[in-house]
Amino acid sequence: MTTANDLSLLSAKAAAFISGEKALFIDGEWRPAETGETLPVIDPSSGREVGRIAQAGAADVDAAVRAARRGLEDSAWARMRPHRREEIMLRLAELIGAEAQALAEIETVNSGKLISNTRLFDADLSVHTLRYMAGWATKLHGETMDLSVPYLPDVRFNGFTRRFPIGVVAAITPWNVPLCQAVWKLAPVLATGCTLVLKPSEFTSLTALRLAELCDEAGVPPGVVNVVTGVGEVTGKALVEHPGVDKISFTGSTRVGLEIAAQAASTFKSYNLELGGKSPLIIAEDADLEKAIPGAAWAIYGNSGQNCCAGSRALIHARHFDRVVAGVADIAASVRLGPGLDPASMMGPLVRDSHRARVAQHVERARAAGAQVIGGESVDGAGSYFTPAVITGLDHTHPTVQQEIFGPVLCAFAFRDDDEALRIANDTRFGLGASIWTEGLQRANRYFERLKAGTVWINTHNILDLALPFGGTKESGVGFELGREGVFSHTVVRAGVMPVAD
Repeated sequence: MTTANDLSLLSAKAAAFISGEKALFIDGEWRPAETGETLPVIDPSSGREVGRIAQAGAADVDAAVRAARRGLEDSAWARMRPHRREEIMLRLAELIGAEAQALAEIETVNSGKLISNTRLFDADLSVHTLRYMAGWATKLHGETMDLSVPYLPDVRFNGFTRRFPIGVVAAITPWNVPLCQAVWKLAPVLATGCTLVLKPSEFTSLTALRLAELCDEAGVPPGVVNVVTGVGEVTGKALVEHPGVDKISFTGSTRVGLEIAAQAASTFKSYNLELGGKSPLIIAEDADLEKAIPGAAWAIYGNSGQNCCAGSRALIHARHFDRVVAGVADIAASVRLGPGLDPASMMGPLVRDSHRARVAQHVERARAAGAQVIGGESVDGAGSYFTPAVITGLDHTHPTVQQEIFGPVLCAFAFRDDDEALRIANDTRFGLGASIWTEGLQRANRYFERLKAGTVWINTHNILDLALPFGGTKESGVGFELGREGVFSHTVVRAGVMPVAD
């Protein structure tokens, strides 16, 4: 198979942006890291370096946070009316839409994802996100109420509330959906009048930097959006610990999320954490298998399994277990691995060789425990390719079943009745997503009520919409992104009391 992206297929705009060193975007200006340090940009399809980004240190992060604070408190942005923020967001959506193909190409080379995936879920969905969130800018209303104040019976009072921007938001985004995750963080910031310091993953920073250029072109004032690149242990740590940050919005691993929560609690920062998952996909006795089998396969193999709410645990009624496992295995065997720029590819590489090694280690642990493993092999040669796997015969308490793998690895189990399926489904420290495949309305409602997950899909999986809140329970996170809840989490409520004149 062809493994490496053919970079000659890139548009001139994408090729020009990928090459060369990238600076930090602070206070509306591009500047190198104070130390001059840089990091490589790697194409996962080949393992080759295709560019470099700046490694921001504590001094760079301090400059970015101070710029964001000025933008929040003493700038045209602080005095801007809501409808003007909406206009800027819509203009930014237009600019992203006009560059959607180039942005998708940049993302594919940087992340290893399929070009169809980066176009749909990074570029196009970013446009929809901004358009949806822009409407909230003029709808951040408070409430009024007639107060009782029973201890002052001779005086009437009116009460009212208003929502204000929560302040400077530190956003730290992952590498699996890089551009769209950055826009998910950015859009509610702009809608509510907050300011932002964004740190993208050091693996996939390119589209975040291009996003900063487009923000400037759209008319976002200096200091409102700042982008600092670098590794989490340095740049991310400095950002989380900075006293000038009011809210931390993080998407990533549960391990790092726990560290952020502890640090934020010590300084009373607000935080939103969208963390790991080990989502169950449950195929009931009355499921339509013609839909459930491909649904189960692509719930885990889409985006090479690099999805926080991937359906990584398939719970299958015993009556259908052999047929479903065979059907998913057939789909896995038919998957054509290849570089993201090749339209014939069905699955791209994993993001890095180091991540592939971690995924492979989980599969080897399953083999050592006596599990039956179909697929699950590292591919020799260039690129971080890994064949999709189906694992059966493990106990549901095994680490390979319980820990997030973030790769194309499905663990399958048989169950006899709904109570057993629910018990196994909920027996995990995660609670991000879950799906139930059934033709029965009562069964669907029963699972919806009893599954411990932030999102429960019925006869589908991994479907997100901007109007719905997205978040998890247990160790899958705190708070929500998207929807009204995601917007309001970027505001603080202030209450007012006023006596009513007789």
